[in-house]
Amino acid sequence: MANPPQVETVTSGADKAKLAAALLLLIGALVAYYGLAKQGALVQWASLIVLLAAAVGAFFLSEHGKSLIAYGRDSVREVKKVVWPTRKEATQMTGYVFAFVVVMALFLWMTDKTLEWVLYDLILGWKR
Repeated sequence: MANPPQVETVTSGADKAKLAAALLLLIGALVAYYGLAKQGALVQWASLIVLLAAAVGAFFLSEHGKSLIAYGRDSVREVKKVVWPTRKEATQMTGYVFAFVVVMALFLWMTDKTLEWVLYDLILGWKR
């Protein structure tokens, strides 16, 4: 029996550099936000947003980011294949679920009261 081919994830140095740059930009965004507190809220938020956007951009340029985008596209494609129930079918199934819950609640209540009566009144003789 032949062995199945092994799948290896190969990351290049450039890809690692892109991920490191994204991480450094993320840390830089946090440092800039707290470090520029005396400059005013506008400067704080602008630096945070610009550096976060740069970090996200650097991440999406890496292989991990590209595979995340491909995963998202595949997920959307799979959701489009789903056959969704009609409004009538969804309403009927919801009604069935509610009816089952009510029947089960009544069954459990009757079981609880029956066991309470058997244990407390018949076996222990406690009358309330």
